[in-house]
Amino acid sequence: MEPAEETVRVDVWLWRARFFKSRSLASKFVRDGRVRCGDGEHARRLARPSAVVRPGDILTFARNGGIMCVRIARLGDRRGPPAEAQTLYDTVEADKS
Repeated sequence: MEPAEETVRVDVWLWRARFFKSRSLASKFVRDGRVRCGDGEHARRLARPSAVVRPGDILTFARNGGIMCVRIARLGDRRGPPAEAQTLYDTVEADKS
């Protein structure tokens, strides 16, 4: 029997990674269709906060007047301090073409 793949809700992950102050803000952001998951070419808009993400997924969303593109490195177990939250993702260079 293979172990179950690790996944977490996208709103929970965005909150744990400290992109939002609350889960409800992260949920609204996703419900408004403002988060894409995938690699640019095959990105899909996430419409439900309950959509699952896993390590290796790339999330793209607007943040602070720019476009954030991050690869999920870890899911995390809690919303920790900022230094811990930064270990949950790697910044990906956005394709400018």
